[in-house]
Amino acid sequence: MKNVSSLNELIKEFEDIILEKSNIIKSGSVVALKHVATGKYLSSIKNLHYTTGSKKQLVFAGSSDFNLNSLWNIEFNGEFATSFDTFALRHIKSSLFLGINWGYSRSYYKSPSTNHTEVSCDGNETKWNFRHSKLENDQVYLKSNDIINLGIEKKNDAFQEVVCHNERLGGNDVWCIEFIKEHTWSA
Repeated sequence: MKNVSSLNELIKEFEDIILEKSNIIKSGSVVALKHVATGKYLSSIKNLHYTTGSKKQLVFAGSSDFNLNSLWNIEFNGEFATSFDTFALRHIKSSLFLGINWGYSRSYYKSPSTNHTEVSCDGNETKWNFRHSKLENDQVYLKSNDIINLGIEKKNDAFQEVVCHNERLGGNDVWCIEFIKEHTWSA
């Protein structure tokens, strides 16, 4: 804390600390992920499944208007997430985890529309990692409105969201995480 020379400065400093702490995302929080380039939310609809490939629950960049299909419970070890932690995302309405799946041939299922790795929701917990897109020097924890790259690593391949790919990261891979509620919601 800088040198404070008045009571008003002390109060302002205290308010800033409280505001920053209230934006930190805790394990068990409900969040939404907004795709920065399109403004659309990461969404899934209970019982809407791929008709080919894994036949798991479909995941997509939905509406640019926030709705219940775009709510995710974020779960990680410890109370707060740092950029060194992994976490799971559980879809609120279906209680299924965001992930990617192996086919019988030991390769990832491919999206029928793009031929990239299919992203879906199922009962298997998948651990995701994130990197801050623009990390501030003093930033330690994941906070609401952070701009992040969401990915998963399997067998040395780096995959990004909504369809997964192993190509160079770009503007299409950037998500804004929004804090919705501190405690879990039930479907």
